[in-house]
Parts: sequence; structure tokens; C-alpha cells
Amino acid sequence: MKMYDTSKIKNFCLLGHGNSGKTSLAEAILNTAGSIERMGKTQDGNTVMDFDPEEIRRKFSISAAVATCDWNGTKFNIIDTPGYFDFVGEVQQSIKVADAAIIVLSGKSGLTVGAEKAWKYAEDAGIPKMIFINKVDDERVNYYGVLDQLREKYGKRIAPLQVPIREGEKITGFVNVVEGEARKYMGDMTVTAPIPDGMDDEIAPVREMINEAVAESSEEMMERYFAGDTFTLAETYEVLRNGVASGEIVPVLCGSAFNKLGIASLMNAIVAYLPSPNSSDDFFIAHKEDGSDARRKIDVNDPLAAFVFKTVADPYVGKLSYFKVYSGIMTPDTTVYNSVSGTNERIGKIYTVVGKKQIEVEKLNAGDIGAVTKLAETNTGDTLCSVTDRIVIDGIEFSKPNTSMAVVPKAKGDEDKISQGLSKLMDEDKTFRVENNTETRQMIIKGMGEQHIDIIVNKLKTKFGVEVDLTEPKVAYREAIRKSVKVEGKHKKQSGGHGQYGHVWIEFEPYDDGLLFEEKVFGGSVPKNYFPAVEKGLQECMKQGVLAGYPMVGLKATLVDGSYHPVDSSEMAFKTAAAQAFKAGMEQASPVLLEPVGKLKVCVPDGYTGDIIGDINKRRGQMLGMTPQGDGTTLIEGEIPMAMMHSYSSDLWSITQGKGYYEFEFERYQDAPPNVVEKVIAESNK
Repeated sequence: MKMYDTSKIKNFCLLGHGNSGKTSLAEAILNTAGSIERMGKTQDGNTVMDFDPEEIRRKFSISAAVATCDWNGTKFNIIDTPGYFDFVGEVQQSIKVADAAIIVLSGKSGLTVGAEKAWKYAEDAGIPKMIFINKVDDERVNYYGVLDQLREKYGKRIAPLQVPIREGEKITGFVNVVEGEARKYMGDMTVTAPIPDGMDDEIAPVREMINEAVAESSEEMMERYFAGDTFTLAETYEVLRNGVASGEIVPVLCGSAFNKLGIASLMNAIVAYLPSPNSSDDFFIAHKEDGSDARRKIDVNDPLAAFVFKTVADPYVGKLSYFKVYSGIMTPDTTVYNSVSGTNERIGKIYTVVGKKQIEVEKLNAGDIGAVTKLAETNTGDTLCSVTDRIVIDGIEFSKPNTSMAVVPKAKGDEDKISQGLSKLMDEDKTFRVENNTETRQMIIKGMGEQHIDIIVNKLKTKFGVEVDLTEPKVAYREAIRKSVKVEGKHKKQSGGHGQYGHVWIEFEPYDDGLLFEEKVFGGSVPKNYFPAVEKGLQECMKQGVLAGYPMVGLKATLVDGSYHPVDSSEMAFKTAAAQAFKAGMEQASPVLLEPVGKLKVCVPDGYTGDIIGDINKRRGQMLGMTPQGDGTTLIEGEIPMAMMHSYSSDLWSITQGKGYYEFEFERYQDAPPNVVEKVIAESNK
């Protein structure tokens, strides 16, 4: 396969709401470039990018996919991302290595939640953006209405470059407003044509948007704009290129991915406006082993540094690691150093990829994206670098999983296979977690939402051949006491020969956390060699409280008195006596049930704050505060019992029409209300 200089590479990700046509756009680009012979369809399950069995079955993207193609001597590395928030981790790892983002909007749906989130992801990452309004051949599309939405939301940065040409209800081409020329669709081709009569009123406001965007680029341009000067084509192109790179200008193009309308024009715009990996003079910042910064250029002449941004676990092929070469040249049959795991890795063959198809290459230059198989100690977020020049590239900050379910094997004896399968799935999905809760004796899986967890379970079945059921996780309650007591524990048993004798007086009182054991025994009433046995007996009892059998917390126990028998006393006898004292003491010391409480951070559009506050109150929550974010959203913080958060992911989606997102983490324990205590005790008695 042809090798590409860094300046001839374009790395971009496709972002946007689910069903906006990102995968179809990738398919159209690949077909237009000749990388694939025919276009697949998402509904038919035969697209290049959606090759996972779950994607084929569900007919939407659930993981990021990479494909490369050549367009007039420029290499495109296309990263197609999922549009649903449950799979945000795939978006986050894609943006890490993309040099630009194309935000795909459906002309029928306009500026949706997913598109707004896509914009924010790109803004936060500091990468240039381009917008493609898809499906404009649908008669229900209001192209200018979508432009108005964009301009209202994002201001004068929005620079539409095209105006559709309609003949009746059908779009037959577009006007390139920058060049002042019309393009007509001729099958898959686009040919130059005269601008149809009567389009001046449509073209004029779009041309004005472009002129305003150019004028905003500098004071000189602004003065010329107000003076009524006309910008030359060369000036417009230069300003657009620089403006796109700086993020001050966001070009808008239109077309139809499904019918391959306007795709070649989009690809020309990608070449013209989106930056190559080395377009900027900026360094990328990495870190040396001593913690100091290492400033590097994206340059083939610097030492090797590559970042692994995605991992796919395949039970048959093994691990496939996707990487971007930040500096130097990646070559096959070499040894590299993983500066995160601290191990050497052997690079065998290296590939570029077109979906699931792997194409072996001789090398990959700085800025390029590729894949390698069977790296034993390498995971997503790791840096592969020169053995003699070791640096670490900053990793990816993934969203924290916020939805939990308990896993129950469908077949006995599958526990090990389930554990191994889930472990491999964690390797490829960093927003997925597995925890073994020894207290509730449940295996808990955590994901970004119910749909995310459902797909994990299906992957476990299809990839690793094990099936599980899901249940609501048990809540890990705690028990404590609220008053101090002094109690006796006496164990005396005589059954021929040596008997058993242990006798203690213990003072119990509330404490901050755990068990604090002290002794204040005078006169040797309990010999010192039995103190550890008393403490051990209490520690064992702490595992099960007297109300509902949940672990005790916050207990101070002071051994103050007792007695012993020179022959019949033993460690076991004193452990038993301590246990008797514990049970009697807990029943007398006003035992209480504690429930776990988590801290909620939820960000929603300003218009939903009242609904969210009401929902927090319904969940027995407590408001902590509200902070306007300055972008039309508000961050709401509160504390909510974890028992009330099971369905929050789907409930928030319903309340905000998918516009809200949240984080939730355990914070502390607090006294449970009487109705909860009654319910928990009743369930434990069953």
C-alpha cells in the first residue's frame, strides 16, 4: 500500500446524533474514493463500519470504527463514532486521535441533542469542526431552518458554503457560494453548471454569512467589510483555512450520504480546509520517566511515540490494538517500550484498516493511524515508544459508569468463563467496570446506561459463549449504635474433663468508623493473653449486625472487667463470651440501619432544572446547589440514597429528552428512615 507523508494525511471523526447518517456518510466517502466497490446499508447490516454482530443486529453503531481511503493523493483516516450517549467512551477515544471533527446533522431533525454534544466534545478537545447537513434530498428538509438553528446557537462562526438547487421537490445540485458556481448532480458525478435564475434571494444571505465569518477573522477584514469591499477568492480561501484551523470558522456543507449527493464536494472541502497532523507549529506535550515534560513535534524525524486509543478483544484472533503515531515511524518486526506498563512489546505486522479488513503495510509515518495484533501487556491509553527514548502521552479521561446491574450465571459452573469474558470486554471498553461485592455476594457490572449493559451481556454470549441474567443490585446497608451501654458476656460449659469458661464486661459506645478495641482491666481479672481473643470475637461479630444482619460500623469496645478459670478458660471461651456481650450490647444500644448515599452531579438545559429538582426530592434526595454553566445548561448537585438510583439513567433521558447527563458516586452512610428500616428488616427475616 502507498506510504503517505504526514502533510498528506487527514484524520477526522464523524460525530453526531444517532441515525443522523454518520455510518452512511463513511460508506459514501469510501465508495466515492474507490476504497469499496459498492455501498452497504445500515438497515441491511452490510456496511464497512458496522461489522460487530451486535451492530448488525441492532442496526446502529455501538463502537468506533476506522477506515482509510485515498482521495486525490491525500489519505483519509475516517473514524466513525456511535451517536448514543451510552457509548460515549468510543467517542472520547476517537476524539483523542482525530485532528478534526465532521458533525453530521440530519436535515430532517436539525440541531439535535447528539449534535450539540458532538460540538461540545470537539470544543473541549480543541479540534476544528465542519458540519455536514445530511439527507437534504428529502422533501421535508428545511435547509435554511437548520442554518438558522446553527447560527442562533453558535453565532457567526457558522459559514455555510453551499445552497441546494431544487427542481420541484428534488435537489439536483447546489451552488458553491464561495466560488460563485453551481454544481449539478449527474449520477455519482458532480458537474459545473450555471446558477439557475431566481436563486439570488437564497444565495445572498448565505454569502453574507460567509462574508461575516471572513470579516470576523481580523480587524483589517472587519474594516474592509464595513467599507463595502469585496473579498477576493484567494483571501476567502486563506481566511477560511486559517479560521477552520483556529476554530473561529465552522464550514457547513450539505448533501445526501444515502444517494451519494455532494460527497465529492465534501471530500474536496476536507482536503482544502481540515488540517493535517503537522499543520500546526504546536508541540504535543508528553512526559518523561522523571515526570518532566517532553515537547515533541508530529514529525518523522523525532523518536517513535504512538498512542493506543482503542482495543478490540477477539476470542479467536486475539487482541487488536489501534494506534496513532504521534512522532517517528512505526515499523514491523521491531521492539518498542510500553511506558505505561513498563514492558517491552514485540511489534509483528502492522496494518491500516478498512472496517474489519486489515491491510498490511511496510511502515506508518508520524500522524498516521494503524493497528497491530497480539500485544500482551498493552491496553487502551498506553504509549508505545522507543526503547531508548521513553515518554508517556497523556491518556484519555473516560466518563465514569453510572448504571449498575448484578450478574447471575444461567448455568452452574460458568463463573470462571464469565469472569474471563468480562475482563476481556473491560480491556476494550473503558467505560465498563466489573466488581465482585463480597458483602452482597454479587458480581456487579457497571456501564453508561441500560442499553450499554445489555450490549455487554450480548457480547458475552456471542463472543465468549456464556449467558447471564441481570438483576437489580442489592444495597449494601450498614448497622450502627446510637448510645453507650455496659454489658456482660459469660460462657460457662461443663461436660466432663476440661470445661469452658470465659467471662467479660464490655462497654460499647458509638465511634467514627470501624472497630476500636481498648482494655481497661485492673487486677488481672482477665489475663492479657485473652485480650486478642476478645477483640477477634468482636471483629467476627461486626460482620453481622442485630437488626438485619448487615455489617456493623463505628463501634468502640472497651474491655473493663471479667473473670477466668485457671483450667477451663481458653481463647475460644473468651471469643464466645465476647460474642454474647456483643449481641446483648447491640440490642440495648439503640441500633440503627444506615443506608449508602451518593453524590449526584447532573447537567441539564436550564429549562429542565425544576423537573430535576422535583425528581431529586421524589428520590428522598437533598439539594446541595446549582451552578449555571454559561452555555444554557445548569449543573445541579445533590445527595440521594443509592437505593433510589437504579433507574436514574432512563428516567433522566425521559425527563430531558436525552439532553441531560450525570455522574453519581458513593459519598457516605446515613440513618435510614423508619419505613426503609421496616422493609429491610422484613426482607432479611424472609
